[in-house]
Amino acid sequence: MKTTTLLAIAATTQAFTTSTNNNVRTQTTALNMGLFDGVKEAFGSSGMGDLDAERETPIDRWMGWNTKSVDAPQAAVSKAPADFIDSMDEKNYISVNLPKPMGIVFEENDSEFGGIFVLEITEGSNAETDGTLRPGDQLVAVGTKKVSGLSFEEALGAIIDSKDEKTKLVFFRGPSKFLYGPAGASAAWLDEFVGGAKVESSA
Repeated sequence: MKTTTLLAIAATTQAFTTSTNNNVRTQTTALNMGLFDGVKEAFGSSGMGDLDAERETPIDRWMGWNTKSVDAPQAAVSKAPADFIDSMDEKNYISVNLPKPMGIVFEENDSEFGGIFVLEITEGSNAETDGTLRPGDQLVAVGTKKVSGLSFEEALGAIIDSKDEKTKLVFFRGPSKFLYGPAGASAAWLDEFVGGAKVESSA
């Protein structure tokens, strides 16, 4: 396995100026960090370069690594939060097939996000017997219909309107802030994911 090592030398230059008013000599020092200058030259001013839409992930958006927009503000955080859950990773989704009444109490997310999540599971219900769901799971799809981001009435209506003996529900196991907004999955990825039903479900 070939290993490449990048070495850079930091150059320090000093310049002296003399004030004509008080004849006091002052020293200014400029430090050029060769390592980081090299990264900028190789990958762009941010050190990452432009990311294609297909390559961009939620963590790229969270960190502000997409530099295609020159006017885009730099990320205010120095690193991704420790509890980050990638909404473009299939392993963070679960699904269930449940008959009605399901025994799931849903709650609506903040208005900036929309969509609904599991508030609680009713004791002795079909959902509790199944044992898959947890409070906080975000509802993403009902059957092959994507309901993420919809109002409470629309999302719940999709479940009510289902004629299946057992209705398939797909959930994102994570908070709304990682499903929606700058850290959320792209609409194209989510459409393909829901359409392909790429989640193992309970019987």
